[in-house]
Amino acid sequence: MSIRYGKFELPSKIYVEEPKNSNDVCRIIAQPFEKGFGHTLGNALRRILLTSLEAPAILSVTIEGVPHEYMSIEGIVQDMTHIILNLKGALIRKLPSDTEHQSRNVKTVSNNLEITDSMLEENKGSYNVTIGELLAGSEYEVINSKMIVFTVTKPLNKKISFRIGIGRGYLPSERIELPNKAKDEIFIDACFSPIRLANYFVESCRVGGDTDMDRLVLEIKTDGRITAKEALSFAMQIGILHFSIFDELKFQSITYDEENSEEEISGDLLLHKLGLKINEIELSVRSTNCLSQANIDTIAELVLMPEQDMLRFRNFGKKSLNEIKAKLEEMELSLGMDLSKYGINRDNVKDVMQKLLSNTA
Repeated sequence: MSIRYGKFELPSKIYVEEPKNSNDVCRIIAQPFEKGFGHTLGNALRRILLTSLEAPAILSVTIEGVPHEYMSIEGIVQDMTHIILNLKGALIRKLPSDTEHQSRNVKTVSNNLEITDSMLEENKGSYNVTIGELLAGSEYEVINSKMIVFTVTKPLNKKISFRIGIGRGYLPSERIELPNKAKDEIFIDACFSPIRLANYFVESCRVGGDTDMDRLVLEIKTDGRITAKEALSFAMQIGILHFSIFDELKFQSITYDEENSEEEISGDLLLHKLGLKINEIELSVRSTNCLSQANIDTIAELVLMPEQDMLRFRNFGKKSLNEIKAKLEEMELSLGMDLSKYGINRDNVKDVMQKLLSNTA
């Protein structure tokens, strides 16, 4: 027999906002949560994002004729210390699948670097060697392939080898342990974490008459070795894995009340959306000002407007219209909606919304 608990408010949909030209940044909005759960979930996901995600990194480098990192190399502008610092910035992508049994092992990538007189002449006496050239032909995708590692000023022919591994967090060079260490092999501090930024914010939101629900906003930025959406997906699954170990302590199961029918829940959620102010949905300044000049204050007033009527507003063009339509589509709304089922029309919408907002204030 299970114990019955009261129902918990849970998001019906999670919104993901991404810049058009970048997969490395995203903003996730989830609402509503019961009060306190925004911080509970947001902090847990942030900590997992910052500490537990994996990516490849260079663990060591071996350059023919270079026995240690505290020396200069003839024909190369940078000394070895500078070269090592540059190699720490290499961004390498490879996500091994569960069918690749050896894919997590440390891999060796070797290339013979040959810089000729003609190459130097073509580049006005100096040739910039990039990380993409040094890792050419490997199984790894180099995100910042044009990053310069060192500059050559004389003809050069050297064999350069790297050992690349997958890990978590940050591993200083003195803690790296690799089998069959070569005589001239130089270990490098390895930054495995692909996360550049992981923030969360908790804001108040309203559901029906409750005004103290949580809206969770997550902001994620990666260095390109994984995408921001992959980062969130991986963090979520790692969290579930660790919570699942406590499942054996489930001595008593619980069920949850369902106080409202699906239709009532849908209606409450719709009214919550309709009651939002225009400045709460993050439109551009131009679109917000145009709506303000047209005396449109709430989403309810906006969705009652037909598309053709919107274009008659002063300074309102196709670009603003498309932006508003896209934002409403995210909210599962549209222009020209029929709200008569809820007793709302264009004549009484301001009075109805004002009464709704005053009841929930």
